[in-house]
Amino acid sequence: MRVVALQGNTVYDFHSGMPEAISPVPSSVTVGSFDGLHVGHRMIIGTMVDRAREMSLRSVVVTFEPHPRLVLDDSRECKVRLLTTFDEKISQFRKMEIDLLFVVRFDRQFASRSSESFIREVLAGMLGAQHVVVGYDHGFGSKRSGSGSTLHSLGSECGFSVDVVGEVSVDNEPVSSTRIRELLSSGRIREANTCLGAPYMISGTVVEGRKLGRQIGFPTANLTLHEHCKLLPAHGVYIAKVHIDGRDFPAMINIGNRPTVSQDGQVTVEAHVLGYSGELYGRFLVLNLIDFIRPEKRFDSVEELRAQLELDKIRTNLYLE
Repeated sequence: MRVVALQGNTVYDFHSGMPEAISPVPSSVTVGSFDGLHVGHRMIIGTMVDRAREMSLRSVVVTFEPHPRLVLDDSRECKVRLLTTFDEKISQFRKMEIDLLFVVRFDRQFASRSSESFIREVLAGMLGAQHVVVGYDHGFGSKRSGSGSTLHSLGSECGFSVDVVGEVSVDNEPVSSTRIRELLSSGRIREANTCLGAPYMISGTVVEGRKLGRQIGFPTANLTLHEHCKLLPAHGVYIAKVHIDGRDFPAMINIGNRPTVSQDGQVTVEAHVLGYSGELYGRFLVLNLIDFIRPEKRFDSVEELRAQLELDKIRTNLYLE
């Protein structure tokens, strides 16, 4: 089993066992894939942190990379579209008040481990769990055979208590990663953000494009995504914010295949950053999507496209003001 551990700003990467710096001290622990880190996940993690404080324990989040379904399914087909890449998830965990992030490198060998083995060897043995918090629908171990009841039955023997956090709802509907994927796929970004508890993130490295936007007064940063199974929302133009050099800049984001200027059908993510004039090639950017402006469409001319972009720019500035 390979593990990456983040403690404060220090990262430990090792193949088996625990380094001396991360010992099995008494801990409050939660476990999950936490794709999207939505409000339900945040409730679970918040409960774990609260219990850690009440019981004077170390707070620990155990998660998996890659997402288990990408390993168990054929990852080339992306049967599950990720709401958060690994880097995006790590950046959000860093903002939470947890003492240790314990990332298990998920593979088929680890997937075959029984839930009882995982509880005894990882949670109790390696991490020193004295309290465990999971969601009401959590499953783990081989074929997701482990559950809250499994934890309860082994807890007294292994020396830990258990909290099971109930369902979290927004607008009278349960929050789930599946619901958020459906909202994003239909361009309902504000509703998705409410369920996430934060703006939806798209991140990647800026690469050179054909510079067509620059020719009509709307230069764009073209992003190459680092995770091919990342979920992109419905094609269209979005209002976003981008953090560059310590400042937040408004941006117009186009997601789609640019039918007015391209016929290759390739889906791209382009950001026109308002008020920024520096060079962005080669830089890693995180786009925080805030609202949906309009669907992508094919214009009869580049001049017609440019006129629409001017209207999109006005709407973006007014919205963020």
